[in-house]
Amino acid sequence: MSSRRAGSEPFTGAEPVALGAERIRALEAERQSLVAILGALRTKGPATRLDLEREAHLGRAVVADRLATLAAFGLVEEGGVGRSIGGRAPRLLRFRAEAGRLLVANMDGSTIGVGLADLNGQLLLEHYEDVEPDLAGDILFERLEALFGWALGDGVMPLWGLALGVPGAVDVEPEAPLSVPRFPALPEWNAARVVERLAARFRAPAFVRSAVQTATMGEITVLAPERGAEMLFVDLGTSLSAGIVSGGRLLRGAQGIAGQIGHIHAGEGHMLVCGCGNVGCLQTIVGCAAIAREGRRAAEDGRSPALAAVLERTGTVTVADIGTASRLGDLFSADILAQAGQLIGTALAGFVNLLNPATLVVGGELAQTGDICLAAIREGVYRHAQPLASRDLGILRSRMGRSAGLVGAAAVAVEELFRPAFLEGWITAGTPLAHPATLAFLQTAASAA
Repeated sequence: MSSRRAGSEPFTGAEPVALGAERIRALEAERQSLVAILGALRTKGPATRLDLEREAHLGRAVVADRLATLAAFGLVEEGGVGRSIGGRAPRLLRFRAEAGRLLVANMDGSTIGVGLADLNGQLLLEHYEDVEPDLAGDILFERLEALFGWALGDGVMPLWGLALGVPGAVDVEPEAPLSVPRFPALPEWNAARVVERLAARFRAPAFVRSAVQTATMGEITVLAPERGAEMLFVDLGTSLSAGIVSGGRLLRGAQGIAGQIGHIHAGEGHMLVCGCGNVGCLQTIVGCAAIAREGRRAAEDGRSPALAAVLERTGTVTVADIGTASRLGDLFSADILAQAGQLIGTALAGFVNLLNPATLVVGGELAQTGDICLAAIREGVYRHAQPLASRDLGILRSRMGRSAGLVGAAAVAVEELFRPAFLEGWITAGTPLAHPATLAFLQTAASAA
């Protein structure tokens, strides 16, 4: 509207500056109103035009104009009718989550999960396969490239983004909307330029978090909002790590490695050297690798007949074997799981005192061994946490399982793409691929790939 007015009036010496400022204000108002309307439809579901006028505090003509713009971009459409309050029932507008696609992957230990999601973060497919631990960077890229190509299929719908969950810490620039991540614990992945090559290959922005952080975001989706807004997710695997949610947002820390509970000192009686170089880290005592090693020793020296039978049959002892043996009445297996749970619960009590979460979710291989370990964790937390902090605390086993990482990766991409500050940068173009930060990221990725 401003540009039409500018073209219909003669210019004087002072007019270009005034009209330029007016045009900037008009564009800013347009962006903000588009963001408000799209945000309302995305987060609150289908709505009538009257609902949107009230929600966004905008006039009827403005709402109609912005809806026409969003519809032209394919982001909204009419679908269904609302409740009538007299006369004809109003039409409902909805966000078109199918307007774009997200490719997601989660790499945790010896498993790769790959999925395809819509713009609501809903998984449309998921696939898992076992791989060798510490997979080489070039091999990882080739496998992800193949799996992503398969998941994307004919590619009829545009790809809006990639999201990856990776083992260990992820170092990114906290102030940059998009930046190339670095993996302190996986230098070969840095050298192989895995993320840059994937972004360049599929021409989409890439968002990377640690696997425990993506799992945390996934677990939030099955909790009531008041329980998920203040949450601690603990992954009990070979390494022990946690995802922290406060105020509904993931806390990543200054270097993106918040939640390294496995490196809490377990006490003066524990002197094993950890992979981080320190002595006595908690995960050297109660990590899955440590528990499996102790189970094998018990099988070899006769402390556990049940595990001895497993070792003779399979040649190895795993945490899952120990969990099975405990459920069948093996005293050694039940005792080692209880001791591990007590140590973990005692360590987590400090986090409960510090963070005061509403929910503590326990996942990972150790959490799947049965009720003995989980009960011991609860006992350790409730015994050592401040009573007020633990009074209403819910301690739950993961309900998402291995799907949590993929669901969480999709949630990360959706959150970043539709974050209001980022959304304002692309909404007038209708796609995040036109955002200046996306274009700069893809240029960097292409030059590095």
